[in-house]
Amino acid sequence: MISNWLAAALARRNIHYGWVMVAVTFLAALISAGTVGAPGVFIVPLQQEFGWSTAQISSALSIRFILFGLMAPFAAALMNRYGLRNVTLAAQLVVVSGLLASLFMTQVWQLMLLWGVVIGIGTGMTALVLGATIAARWFVARRGLVVGILTASVATGQLAFLPLLASLTERYGWRIALALVCVVLAVAAFAVLMVMRDRPSDVGLRPFGDEGTAPLPAPPPNNAPIMAAALGTLRDSSKSSVFWILFATFFICGASTNGLVQVHLIPMCLDFGIPQVQAASLLAAMGIFDFVGTIASGWLSDRYDNRWLLFWYYGLRGLSLVFLPFTDFSFYGLSLFAMFYGLDWIATVPPTVRLTAQRFGAERANLVFGWIFAGHQLGAGTAAFGAGLSRTVYLTYLPAFFVAGALCVIAALIVLGISRPKPQVQAQPQAAAA
Repeated sequence: MISNWLAAALARRNIHYGWVMVAVTFLAALISAGTVGAPGVFIVPLQQEFGWSTAQISSALSIRFILFGLMAPFAAALMNRYGLRNVTLAAQLVVVSGLLASLFMTQVWQLMLLWGVVIGIGTGMTALVLGATIAARWFVARRGLVVGILTASVATGQLAFLPLLASLTERYGWRIALALVCVVLAVAAFAVLMVMRDRPSDVGLRPFGDEGTAPLPAPPPNNAPIMAAALGTLRDSSKSSVFWILFATFFICGASTNGLVQVHLIPMCLDFGIPQVQAASLLAAMGIFDFVGTIASGWLSDRYDNRWLLFWYYGLRGLSLVFLPFTDFSFYGLSLFAMFYGLDWIATVPPTVRLTAQRFGAERANLVFGWIFAGHQLGAGTAAFGAGLSRTVYLTYLPAFFVAGALCVIAALIVLGISRPKPQVQAQPQAAAA
């Protein structure tokens, strides 16, 4: 296979194959996330063509966000059982099928089925759990940095494609833009098929940073049913207050990012007379700042108290959301918001992943984080529907932004309720016999 040849070629240049895994996962996550962010561009065109209300379209997106999150713990169990490559390819096939079918939809129930259920399940089969699993399996050193890079790909993908999709939608219609998303998804699937492997041992390597010489232990048996593995993890982890604090703060994280800004910022900008392409470019600028901020967050999470990092991330995000309505949506005001909010868009993920691994162990980290990420998407779904309802009932999105800002301040405070980890006592080596 090409992966074995490539691993050998890179080894001769002292490059670990784990970085290839990071690259292909980055590409797959970037493009998959682009499909999650794309509907923000299509809200107004769908309203114009079919007469659907903002609340109806937001309901479909809310279903998608919730299923995207609820699939996460089961995605981790699927990856442990069937392998990273198989699950990633299956997820991409489901998403492409849903997108192609949606080119022919004419009824709102079809929107809810395809963009809500099908795409929600397909994107949820990988979600952020894929990056967390890559970091845990392929890296001993630089785990925080790897989580930061792969997390940045998710948020950047949700935003980077928006100007192009908005331009195509404006010129040729939303179906042409959606067809482009299908093409790039097929390219990502081909890359995954060619080079993604499940574990370092598949290409005769140890994880990056593992300098040991003893034989690697065999992978744990994966005979447990998917439902039992996922639900058993929820049962055990839910006994810990740390789990519920991380779950609650990640709920607020989703409510203040994906469900609110990603979905509703473009329509809100249109309410203030800002053209769609310009509004999409604003989100793309956030993606650039997010890329820098999330990688920096990964670097910081390897070195500093993750609780205090989350305190500052949530607190500053809350202030930026409260500040947005007072910008008057001027160029300079929106640029300032894009910079501060973008740096903090998804910087919360690396510290949350590290706290999860510290408190629940590396072996179950992806399953526990899957449930915490479910909280993130429940928050996103709640905000997607709530903001759409606010726009339909009150003719403004502003109450949703004020509420999200206040929730972020609450998250900043409750995350400090996580106690410091107990210092590990290292055993002293015994003196050599005389």
